[in-house]
Parts: sequence; structure tokens; C-alpha cells
Amino acid sequence: MTPCSFADTSTADTSTRAASVGAVVVNHNAGESLLKCVASLRAEGVAELVVVDNASSDGSPDALAKADPEVQILRTGVNLGYGAGANRGLASVRSEMVLVSNPDVAVHSGAIGALEKALAADATIAIAGPRVEEPDGTRYPSARRFPSLVDAVGHVVLGQLVPGNRFTDRYRMEDLDLSEPTEVDWVSGACLFARRRALCELGGFDEAYFMYAEDVDLSWRARQAGWGVSYVPEAVVTHSQGLSTSQHPYRMLVAHHRSAYRFASRSTRGWRRAALPGAAGLLGVHLAAACVKQAVRRRASEKVIERAPD
Repeated sequence: MTPCSFADTSTADTSTRAASVGAVVVNHNAGESLLKCVASLRAEGVAELVVVDNASSDGSPDALAKADPEVQILRTGVNLGYGAGANRGLASVRSEMVLVSNPDVAVHSGAIGALEKALAADATIAIAGPRVEEPDGTRYPSARRFPSLVDAVGHVVLGQLVPGNRFTDRYRMEDLDLSEPTEVDWVSGACLFARRRALCELGGFDEAYFMYAEDVDLSWRARQAGWGVSYVPEAVVTHSQGLSTSQHPYRMLVAHHRSAYRFASRSTRGWRRAALPGAAGLLGVHLAAACVKQAVRRRASEKVIERAPD
């Protein structure tokens, strides 16, 4: 499904933010975080708000319906993945501009206005990303470069062993100017702001990505089509990462690596395609190592629980 069923609002009154900015939140067992996310968007003046619930079992959509009866909740009945869920929400939005967000994101005061201002100032920008902060206030590298083949290999091999290596730093744009809006290659889909028209033109998110890299792919296709992507540090959100993914860690690890290969296969051109089999092998080794690391971490956690006094 694509978001191209957007209703035509070209003649609508857009004198207020409620008429021009909508939001889509994709939820899966986010609990109380979903309510906080929606409340933060309401505080920013977002009136058109669609929550796509990917088969939650924690009661979060029902709790939200009681707390905010005006929210439109689309229940998919099955976990479609992030991009596919977002597309269903986008198909229901009528606003000119739309924020797409994880449910564990809290939007700070002024963030929506700053993002809207950035797109209004440059008609060539299709997608803008805010400054994403961890709960402790540290900046998450939510704006990044499309990695070269060398940087991609260096990041995969050294990313966890030597976090400050030059390949990872270059990929994560550690040299990013944090003082003003800056054009970047791509921004995190955990929270992004976009023109509805551009998303319709691009066909929305590629639903072949269950989780991860759908944001990289969207930005890549936007830039291929002549659109720009911007990072807006004045707009700030807090992201409490991993609330849903931690419930199915191995499935998410597989999805992450599969998505990385899909994007590499789509975006690699010319002679570099000869390196794709090697990239697949490297990702396979990295996936195996990540699964072992996850198993060790889980076992260590279980031992701590076993040793805890009653």
C-alpha cells in the first residue's frame, strides 16, 4: 500500500497549524510511552493525529482511546512492520505536512514549528529530521551519510569494537553542524517530518523493509528524485529506544541485517555490485556475532535475576 490516496487539500484553509500539519504514529506494544507521545504532539498543536496499531497485545491502543478519544486509531490486526504501518497512516492524513514517528518519542516544545519553518523556507526539501536525544540528553546520530563501500565495511567491522573509528564517525556525521539546518543524506525514521506531496510522489515507504533501513531507502529515493533532505537541530525530540524491538531481539537482528543488504543491493551501482556477495557474507558473520552477543547478554541477565533475593 502507498500513501497516494491522500485527499486533495490544495484549496483547504491552511492558516492554522491544525490544517497544515498532521502526525502518524506507528505503535506496537509501546505502553505508556504511546500516551506520552500523543500528549506531546497535542501540546504542539497537532490536531490531525493517526495512530496505526500493529497488533499490540499490551492494551496501549485501548488506553489511548480512553485518554484521547479524538485520535484516529487504525488497527491492522497483524504486525505489518514500520514502513507498511506508516503508509496506512499516511493514506488517512489530509494535512500538507506530516510527522511520522515511533511511539516512544516525546516532542519538545517548538519542535513542530521549527520543522515546518524549515520546509516552508525551501520548497526543494522533502524530508526533515529533528535533533534526536537519548533520555539522558545526549544526541543520537539521527542524521547520517550514505556510506561508501569502504565506510560501510569499516563501520560493520569496527562499529561495536572501536566506536570512535573514522569509518563510523564519517557515516554518523560526527562533524555535523548543530547550529542551523543542514542538508544531509538521510535522517532517522524514528521521527521525521515530510511534505505529503513528496511522499505521495515517492510511493511512501518501501514495505519490503519490515524494520530498519526503510528511512535510509526513503531518503535515498527522495534524493534520486531531486528532493532534498535536511537536519533541523532547533527541533528536538527525546527517543526512548527499543521498547518494541527488545521484545523480539533475534527477529529484529535478522530484520536489521536483511534490510541493510536490501538497501545495499538497491543503491549500489556499476562495478561495485561485484562486491555484494562479499557484503552479504560480511553481514552474515556480523549477524551471527550479534546473536551470540545477545544470547550472552540475556543469559547474564537471567543469572542476575536468579541470584536476586526474594
